[in-house]
Amino acid sequence: MTETEILGTDHPEALDKAISILRSGGLIALPTDTVYGLAADAWNGHAVRRIYEAKNRSELKSIPVLLSGAAAIVEVAAEAAANILSLAAQFWPGPLTMVVERKSQLPSEVSATDTVGVRAPDDDFALTLLRSYGPLAATSANPSGQPGATTAVQVMETLRGKVDLVLDGGKIEGGVPSTVVDFTTIPPTLLRHGPITMESVLKAWESY
Repeated sequence: MTETEILGTDHPEALDKAISILRSGGLIALPTDTVYGLAADAWNGHAVRRIYEAKNRSELKSIPVLLSGAAAIVEVAAEAAANILSLAAQFWPGPLTMVVERKSQLPSEVSATDTVGVRAPDDDFALTLLRSYGPLAATSANPSGQPGATTAVQVMETLRGKVDLVLDGGKIEGGVPSTVVDFTTIPPTLLRHGPITMESVLKAWESY
């Protein structure tokens, strides 16, 4: 069992500690704008597999990738059309997960299909970490089937011993998982309802 450490996101060592753990293949839990996320290096298949084990998550479910912004889509996407980049710039950072064609080099542990969900979270610490480190495979920090955690205490209650570091950013007011839209279809397809309405997504998509 892993010894779980907890640090406030305002702790002077929080960022360096998170980066060190990610580089060593560890797991971190961090605040986002929706719920707390459980994250690993997106390019480390072994580390990503630990997310499935920690959550008791079905391997049939892909794991989204958190990015620092629209320009970072090219790091994990096979190709990104200009309208996709424009839409990402319009809705990010924010609670919209965009499903796009993935690069073949992305580990199958992230996605066993030819697509991947990507988004940039509207959280200062998360964005700072993503800019410093790079793409993170991340999903909600809770056992599968249970409600998403909105506090670090809730993460510790359910994932203590399964995650290396919990970064406490206080209570998240959102509490609703992101809207998920598949942009590999024309028109885009709603896969999960969330804070951003499909109507607003389609209106923006049709304008490009």
